[in-house]
Amino acid sequence: MTAGQAGRRADGGGHVEVVVVGGGPAGSAAALTLARAGRTVLLADAGSGPPKIGEALPSAARVLLHDLGAGERPLGEGHLPCYANLSAWGSPALHRVDFIRDPHGPGWHLDRRRFDRALREEARAAGAELAEHTAVRRAARHPDGGWTVTLRRRPAPETGTGPADERVVRCSWLVDASGRRRAIAVHRRTVHRRTDRLVAGCLELPPATADGWGELSSLVEADGDGWWYTALLPRGRRLVAYFTDADLAGPLPRDAAEFTRLMARTSHVAARAAAHPPPVRALLRRAPAHSAHLDSPTGDGWIAVGDAAAAFDPISSQGILTALHTGMTGAEALHRHLDGDDAEDGALTAYRTNVAALLAAYRRNHRAVYAMERRWQDRPFWQRRLDPTPA
Repeated sequence: MTAGQAGRRADGGGHVEVVVVGGGPAGSAAALTLARAGRTVLLADAGSGPPKIGEALPSAARVLLHDLGAGERPLGEGHLPCYANLSAWGSPALHRVDFIRDPHGPGWHLDRRRFDRALREEARAAGAELAEHTAVRRAARHPDGGWTVTLRRRPAPETGTGPADERVVRCSWLVDASGRRRAIAVHRRTVHRRTDRLVAGCLELPPATADGWGELSSLVEADGDGWWYTALLPRGRRLVAYFTDADLAGPLPRDAAEFTRLMARTSHVAARAAAHPPPVRALLRRAPAHSAHLDSPTGDGWIAVGDAAAAFDPISSQGILTALHTGMTGAEALHRHLDGDDAEDGALTAYRTNVAALLAAYRRNHRAVYAMERRWQDRPFWQRRLDPTPA
């Protein structure tokens, strides 16, 4: 760490300009952007949360990572290339979209822990203070501006060692990058709109046998009550996920055995899963996958980025891209605001407009994608997406 970097960390009185809550791609992008702009920033990473779904990153992320100043360092060792998207959507036949002509090259199947950790290290290298295994317990707003934030550090889950202690930090602004739980925004009287009930059941399969499926592609397959996703993960494991609505009676499997029986009714997903040994004592993970957004991604002394601002259905394949984009643009807007750009049509207004445009484009594309599947128009899951109403 350079002397300049040390000078940009919390001062002896525990004061920073910005505390970023959440150490995923959105939070790391925000902390990295603010630190590179010379702001004092603390990145609090709780290191826990629901499992990540669909570990895919489109090749366009190269542009965002370069804009952030991270280059391709977060995409170093430990990830697999993704050369195509396969889909049985609208018909039983498998359709293939290759990335051979994509100007940015292939995408990636990520080791998400490695990727997220690399992004946090980029933020640290730029001068942000990184508080790992640290959650925000309280955030109190002062009448005259600013926040008092109580942070609690837990022992590292890998070892169970390290201190469990609290720390109080003063800051001027908070960045909520805590994902769908919206740790800051949910307490600030902001309106949160959830537009569906999508949930996922996820199972990881052991590495395939030597003659098994080894294609470096993602695959989506529709069925009457939802849709399936599968892709190889680093180290040869395979992720299989089933997406349906949480309130539909019966469709979401209750355990790994039921999941496997339901998967056996698919064509393309089952064929790929068959190349892998059955999981031993497998845990079926459940994770939220619904679409939701805040009416406004900014408020009195806080700004939301990533899923905290707008969370998308994974069918869009835009989750990590949107996290990186909103983390960067939200932080740029906050930096300009702290520099005095607080006019009525200033930086924060521009950020709100940017997020609204992202939402509008997502809604158009979301409806168009689901409208391509007409085989089950009489089933509730598909009817809802042809005529969506808030959940």
